[in-house]
Amino acid sequence: MDTIFALASAPGKAGVAVIRVSGPSAWRAAEQLAGALPKPREAVLRRLKDRVGQVIDEALVLLFAKGASFTGEAVAEFHVHGSVAIQRAVLRELEEMDGLRMAEAGEFTRRALENDRLDLTQVEALADLIESETESQRIQALRVFAGALGERVEEWRRDLVHAASLLEVTIDFADEEVPVDVSGEVREFLEGVIAGLDREIRGMDGAERIRTGFEVAIVGAPNVGKSSLLNALAGRDAAITSEIAGTTRDVIEVRMEIAGLPVTLLDTAGLRETQDLVEKIGIARARDRAMTSDLRVILSDERGMPDFDVSDGDIVLRSKADLAGEAEGISAKTGQGLDALISEIGERLSDKVQAAGLATRERHRVAFLEGRIALEDAQSLLSRGPDSYDLAAEEIRAAIRALELLIGRIDVENLLDEIFSSFCIGK
Repeated sequence: MDTIFALASAPGKAGVAVIRVSGPSAWRAAEQLAGALPKPREAVLRRLKDRVGQVIDEALVLLFAKGASFTGEAVAEFHVHGSVAIQRAVLRELEEMDGLRMAEAGEFTRRALENDRLDLTQVEALADLIESETESQRIQALRVFAGALGERVEEWRRDLVHAASLLEVTIDFADEEVPVDVSGEVREFLEGVIAGLDREIRGMDGAERIRTGFEVAIVGAPNVGKSSLLNALAGRDAAITSEIAGTTRDVIEVRMEIAGLPVTLLDTAGLRETQDLVEKIGIARARDRAMTSDLRVILSDERGMPDFDVSDGDIVLRSKADLAGEAEGISAKTGQGLDALISEIGERLSDKVQAAGLATRERHRVAFLEGRIALEDAQSLLSRGPDSYDLAAEEIRAAIRALELLIGRIDVENLLDEIFSSFCIGK
């Protein structure tokens, strides 16, 4: 492979910038820039010099040996002062060296995958970890990046390989006496893996919501205080508030964190009968988004409840409690009930992710379902007796292939370009 290099920290001016070099010529490049090299994993202060001996910067130089680095290759890192001019100067020197080239987007991580330092689920988790905005997203992505999903899949794979091998031994000695009926042991392996797949499939909705976020719709009649409540919860004027009915025509979204979870609050158009064509469209959108949201906060006032079908999981509140002089209810103006509302939203959403699994993406769901279907077919064939063991073993191998595709062992080239398109250069 070529030796590649890139700025591994965020672009622009900073206190410190990290420039990474990975590949067979990484240490040679470090020696050309910094002179005498440190021992692997031992950071030393060195003056970096250009081709004519001019000092570029004083930097920490750190080496990683092949097999002990993020990419699995020999790696050199330069921790330089974060001046944009210094970054450019070091990158320019590296670009002039023979055998070195600028890394493409995600190429360091791609090499980690190719060198078995990461599996495909860990690569996806790294992308999620970089994009994480809330504590729950960070924790979830870190668990998968640490290899938790890959380890679980590997356990299932080992059990299935064992089950298939038991059947294949029976097939190989079909003409001889086989002292033990293996169907019970094989069935036990299959049931264990199916149970594990079912747990992950059930937990995917919660896990996916942690990754992509929840939607909480604020629903009510015109002028009931929806926009004021949105602004109060967001801590800024995200929506226009007015005494004129029908001010909100489209769905207004505000992203925030509640109970460590990513939440998008939706301010919807006031629900009422109207002849205004534009307002009608807004009301239709409000109903659609409210029905598909994860949670609804329904506001009422002295006019009563809005024209909306309330379900058991909805939070129903009396708005403008300060004007009504009520101890119960909520007031965006005085802040009455806001803390309690935020707490209740957090509790409701936290309940939805209690059983969250490790799998977070649609391709994970597809792999689990394909594996489960194959194992159910294997169970059915197993019940027919030894004459169908060869077909049962083939269905088990199909399930194994689905799991191997999940972690990136086979047939993943068509997935890689899509996955790495979300990575930046230097990662």
